Amino acid sequence: MASILTKILKKEIPGKILHEDEICAAILDINPQAPKHILIYPKKEIVSTDTATPEDKAILGHCLLVAAEVARQQGISERGYRLVINTGEDGAQTIPHLHIHLLGGRPMDWPPG
Repeated sequence: MASILTKILKKEIPGKILHEDEICAAILDINPQAPKHILIYPKKEIVSTDTATPEDKAILGHCLLVAAEVARQQGISERGYRLVINTGEDGAQTIPHLHIHLLGGRPMDWPPG
């Protein structure tokens, strides 16, 4: 069964796609935790960092580079932003499809959770 993130790419459910290429996509988060909250994720349905394999290395690296490019496009790279990957139940992962949260547009606190 396709994840909610894949369903957005297939236009089965609505979503605001900010970036799409052959490897990954970036969409606006529907429950933003910062003025800019974007999800970057591979089109390949990798469940989490815990299930990623060495064959996924290029995909994951590409997603990080896309996150930086999206941050520049959104005008938040100069002041800074946070990238977060939640993994598993204790890591607050709610979608079984690896995704990177790009958060910016305000100062971030530490520790984060």
